[in-house]
Amino acid sequence: MTEYGRGPGSEPWHPEDPLYGDDGWGGQQAQVGQQSSYGGQPQHYPQQSQQQYGDWGQHPQAGYDQQQYAYYDEQGQLQYAEGYGQQQYDQQYDQQQYVGHAPQQYHQGTWDAAGTHGEVPYAADPGDPYGQQPVAYGGEQPDFYGTEDAYPPPEPPGRRRDPEPEPQPEPAVEEEEEQHPFFTGADDGDDDADDDDPKGRRGGGRGKDAKGGKGAKKRRNGCACLVVCLVFGGGAATVGYYGWHFYQNRFGTAPDYAGSGNSETVTVQIPKGAGGYEIGRRLKEAGVVKSVDAFVHAQTQNSKGDTIQAGAYTLKKEMSAASCVLLMLDPSSQANVIVTPGERAAAVYVALDKKLGLSAGTTRKVAKAQYKSLGLPSYANTNSKIMDPLEGFLYPGNYPAAKGMKPDAILKQMVAAAKEEYATYDLVAQAKKYDLDNPLQVITVASLVQAEGKTHDDFRKMAEVVYNRLKTTNTETNQLLQFDSTFNYLKGTSNIHISESEINSNRDPYNTYTQKGLPPGPIGNPGEDALKAALNPTDDGWMYFVATDGVNNTEFAKTNAEFEKLKEKFNASSGH
Repeated sequence: MTEYGRGPGSEPWHPEDPLYGDDGWGGQQAQVGQQSSYGGQPQHYPQQSQQQYGDWGQHPQAGYDQQQYAYYDEQGQLQYAEGYGQQQYDQQYDQQQYVGHAPQQYHQGTWDAAGTHGEVPYAADPGDPYGQQPVAYGGEQPDFYGTEDAYPPPEPPGRRRDPEPEPQPEPAVEEEEEQHPFFTGADDGDDDADDDDPKGRRGGGRGKDAKGGKGAKKRRNGCACLVVCLVFGGGAATVGYYGWHFYQNRFGTAPDYAGSGNSETVTVQIPKGAGGYEIGRRLKEAGVVKSVDAFVHAQTQNSKGDTIQAGAYTLKKEMSAASCVLLMLDPSSQANVIVTPGERAAAVYVALDKKLGLSAGTTRKVAKAQYKSLGLPSYANTNSKIMDPLEGFLYPGNYPAAKGMKPDAILKQMVAAAKEEYATYDLVAQAKKYDLDNPLQVITVASLVQAEGKTHDDFRKMAEVVYNRLKTTNTETNQLLQFDSTFNYLKGTSNIHISESEINSNRDPYNTYTQKGLPPGPIGNPGEDALKAALNPTDDGWMYFVATDGVNNTEFAKTNAEFEKLKEKFNASSGH
């Protein structure tokens, strides 16, 4: 018999031995025939077996139960019952085996009255770490050992039970899987330490190259490092690229041509509101300058560079940016028609003929024949006595007019600009506000203000004169405007000295000396300032005005007596 921690030949256990304690079942348990979890040797207790049965009867044979088919004799040798061999014993044992329960330490024999039982006739399973520990529950339960009700059934001697599977390592948390040593501060030394496990428990006992093994981690570590390098490398390249462009834009020299260009010319159209970069882009696309940055730089270096206006420019190809800016500031390069505020439509036609290289009168004929297809608003040309349907709708501005362009295309642009501008004022409502018939009359008032006034203050006072004279309560002039500008429009002149006999003898609808109210239509193309003044006149009671110096100085009067004094002043200044 062996004691824990001793070899064969040691003294048998004594009941008072502290290691021979209560097994939890109400009796004392003899550890017989099992392999010690400490000494590792079989243990035999033939003498103690006889003592345990005491007054309750001797066991038929040492270590033998009648219901068993194999036993150990007193010398510790395995013996089989009569008629049984190893094979029969194994078959009989397999029939009694319970499946799905890990066997604990069981003992052969029947329970005695004191709750003790016989020795175990086979060695303990070394894979069971609790094979020699007392059972911790069920102390008062009956003994079913060796019967069909035994749970679990006993294991045969010499037959080793399969060890319980080792617990699989819990799957790693995703966050821990993603924590790369590069960021956590760990090094590969930890991986090497884990690989020293003699049972190969890393990765569930699989090889180093399996998932979760050292090889897989190395590959993951390498991929992570590669991704980090690519990210930082790409970021550095991006910063370098934009940094280089920033340096070039701020400090570097932009690509540029040299000289004033070659012999090839090209027309470039600059839209309204275009800034330096947009102008440079169009010039580069046309082959005039080499880069946008070069043009923008040259424009900012020129003190008048920001005065470049919209329109068409005739330029040379492959010009230096500085020479391009200078040429665009020269009126000779501007292939444009400029409509000035108050300019009559007839003057616009003449200018277009010259810019387009057309014979005199060509644009006028086009306007007369195609005015209905040029995009006029519905309230235009509402009076059959209008001299020119386009009058008042060729909005002041700068329009491209290079050779090869069609007159009707340019006229369409002018009409579209006027239509867009007038739409912002709600002319229908404004006409009702000032007792006018339609929006066309609002534009007509603005054209009169533009033709007679010289300054913004003049425009507002002039607008009040118009509205006061149109009133039915007007007893000063009896609704006659008496504007020289309307008679000059009729004649196509700009005289400031008109005889009374000439004026009084003409009965044309545009002669406001002989015809009451407004003329049939506008007498010019008013600008924004005059239009706003027509919609916001003064309210001071002005009825008369005279350009006392004959040019720029316009003075206003409220009564006829005041007006006569202004006429005398005008005559004195003009020598009449």
